[in-house]
Amino acid sequence: MKRVFHFIPGFPSMSTRDSRHLAQTLATAAAAYQTSAVIPHCPSCAAPCCKLDKLVLELDWAQVKGLWQLGESRKEFDKRLAAGKGPIEIRPANGLYYAHSKPCPAFDASCGCTVYTTPLKPVGCSDFPVYEDGGEITADLRCEAVDLDALKATLNKALGPDARIRQTADRDFPFLVTLSVKRY
Repeated sequence: MKRVFHFIPGFPSMSTRDSRHLAQTLATAAAAYQTSAVIPHCPSCAAPCCKLDKLVLELDWAQVKGLWQLGESRKEFDKRLAAGKGPIEIRPANGLYYAHSKPCPAFDASCGCTVYTTPLKPVGCSDFPVYEDGGEITADLRCEAVDLDALKATLNKALGPDARIRQTADRDFPFLVTLSVKRY
């Protein structure tokens, strides 16, 4: 996923360097929150994200080939998908593939993710459910481990006392909450 940096509302004179620093601070805080609050909850989760019931994974060709253990070329696979003879959980778009509705083939109920420490692990698996994007934090409330108050406390600690966090929800997908930072 390509991340873009832009000027943040509330930071009208922020330089690109300051914007990058804010984005890095937010990314570090999001990762700390995931490590302390989300990941410890995963083994007891009632709805593991690896089941892909509600989530969509963005994958490149190498990930699709490796996760689904395909021996064919990309061209052959794309033809098979177009003919409706490929894995029904995969949809191609914009040079990428999107998987949903079936458990991830790398998920093993007895031992968890079999590609966790490999290049096959999709970026979305590391980012979900809390990630920095363009100088803001996105939190996906479909994850039962997300506690917005605890996440805001983590961000406030990382940003300092002059930061204020504004919370908004996506109109079409209200489970996607954006936390933006404003300084006073």
